[in-house]
Amino acid sequence: MATAARKTLRWGALMGVANAIRSANRPGSPGLGERLAALPRMAGAIMTKKYSGVAGSQLMMMLAAVGYVVSPIDLMPEAFMLLAGLGDDALVIGWLSVAVINATDDFLDWEKNAKAYPGQVHHSTTHHFS
Repeated sequence: MATAARKTLRWGALMGVANAIRSANRPGSPGLGERLAALPRMAGAIMTKKYSGVAGSQLMMMLAAVGYVVSPIDLMPEAFMLLAGLGDDALVIGWLSVAVINATDDFLDWEKNAKAYPGQVHHSTTHHFS
């Protein structure tokens, strides 16, 4: 049963990535390059409290997720568990991709509106973090 649960989690992570990519590729949506370029601006706006659409703790979780994926230290090391060891990375990547796409969607909308209405501070009411 544990094997079935792991497979379900892996497929769920992959579906999360697929849904995030589909959402990011909607006509009129910002491209991957634009989203990645927005991340440092978003972090700066969060740290200076100009933008409150993403909590500082969520930003730190995204940074921790990147660190976990690139780190050679894993909960399930690939060297010993082969493909099964990629499961934890897949879950983290799935969450991270959804979090980045949702965060950048909201931030880029805020940024566009901030140019139209200078002095505006964003107070978000909804987020799609999974």
